[in-house]
Amino acid sequence: MFERVDWTHGATHMQANHGITPEVANEALGDPNRVVIDPDYNSRSGQSVRIIGFSTTADQVITVIVVVDDGVEYGANGWASNAKDRRIYNQDSYEAEEGEVDGQED
Repeated sequence: MFERVDWTHGATHMQANHGITPEVANEALGDPNRVVIDPDYNSRSGQSVRIIGFSTTADQVITVIVVVDDGVEYGANGWASNAKDRRIYNQDSYEAEEGEVDGQED
């Protein structure tokens, strides 16, 4: 689940605003050490999933937002992970901290 997603709707925005290509995002999604946060801790709708994984092409940890709609996994956005998401990735887990946000929303 969430190893390859449909980038039909999110690729242009992600690349234009964050410089992340679908290929880089897919590498992060395919990382065997990735962390999946369902639902995304910043999701206003509660419908998005945050996946934090490493991209060898970008040589950095990438945060990817995925939304499942009618059984299809759509890539919504992706960016170079901030300090919080890098910490979550390096600790290999996520324990919600009340009120903690990172400024990126779905």
